[in-house]
Amino acid sequence: MGRLHIFDMDGTLMYGSSANVELAKGLGLVEEFRALDMAFGAGEINPVRYAERAYGMWSSLTQDRLAAAFDGAPWLRGIREVWAEITARGEYCAVISLSPDFFVRRLLEWGVHEARASVFPEVPFPAEAVLDPAKILLPESKVTIAGELCARYGVGWADCVAYGDSMSDTVLFGTVPVSVAVNGDHHVSGLATHAYTGRDLREAYELVSSR
Repeated sequence: MGRLHIFDMDGTLMYGSSANVELAKGLGLVEEFRALDMAFGAGEINPVRYAERAYGMWSSLTQDRLAAAFDGAPWLRGIREVWAEITARGEYCAVISLSPDFFVRRLLEWGVHEARASVFPEVPFPAEAVLDPAKILLPESKVTIAGELCARYGVGWADCVAYGDSMSDTVLFGTVPVSVAVNGDHHVSGLATHAYTGRDLREAYELVSSR
């Protein structure tokens, strides 16, 4: 039986930033989104309210700006190589993120098997498009989706490895037996099996690759 490697994106695959902040750079809304991130981190707003406010600020988002944000993000080195090695070993990898799916799905081109995220209308947003709160992921959604992927790939919880950095990863870290805090904060530092600080995913993966 293979293993399932489950990766968070913001702050984990992306060093010190998030999809929303990178998108904000092209829209001139960095301070607005940093304030939104702080409110979420402080527990002042929930993921649905965050998504609603973000959606309201993305009215001028285009495919070109989306591509520029993705390409210019501070990605960790070695992401493609890690996913290629996981695949070569007959194992599976997935990204589960609370960020918008129109950003996260681009990681499929890098070799990840699954990319799951909060579902938004497609960019550019049609004038009549409405955000569906039921399609916005919560931290506990990561466990639900991971369970679905385990069933799909014939993998048990005992064969899962989670990689994350912050509060949204705590529920998943408390569910799987092996976890790696990648540039993690205090929310995950006491839960993680391993901890990595740096900018190369290959080094974080080495902590569990020999298992």
